[in-house]
Amino acid sequence: MRVISGEKKGQPLKAVPGTTTRPTTDKVKESIFNIIGPYFDGGWVLDLYGGSGNLGIEALSRGVEKAIFVDQNRKAVEIIKDNLKVCSYTDRAEVYRNDAKRALKALIKREVSFTYIFLDPPYAEQKIEAEIGIIHDFNLLASGGTIVAEHDSTIELAEHIGSFSCKRREVYGDTAISFYE
Repeated sequence: MRVISGEKKGQPLKAVPGTTTRPTTDKVKESIFNIIGPYFDGGWVLDLYGGSGNLGIEALSRGVEKAIFVDQNRKAVEIIKDNLKVCSYTDRAEVYRNDAKRALKALIKREVSFTYIFLDPPYAEQKIEAEIGIIHDFNLLASGGTIVAEHDSTIELAEHIGSFSCKRREVYGDTAISFYE
């Protein structure tokens, strides 16, 4: 696993050991950023199921100003911090150990909004539609922003969640990516 493009292009990233975290493959990650980017001029990103920090770090490398990473797994949080340090992004990132729902509620209190939100939960524990509902209800997505939801290809997410619409869906083997705006 590595940073694909931007200022840290080619930088290797550590993966979370074990089988509880399923990293986004480089092929899928490159496709995501070709669709939403490929490069950015600022903005904030939320990597809600951070894992190794792969997606948020890629966004930082491509020009996002700040990233917030959340994962409930202690080892994943350590790996995210290590990867941020190796990339010299610790000053542009915040990392929290928390579950997704509580993290979203904490972010509501901060009154922040994100240009990009990555949702890549474990396939067996997906609550993507409910989480997008919270994001919608509390205006966590900035105007013109995009939610990128990675899920099992057998799952069909709703076409509309609140005022968000699924603008695109791509399938890569057993992985699907749904883009909401």
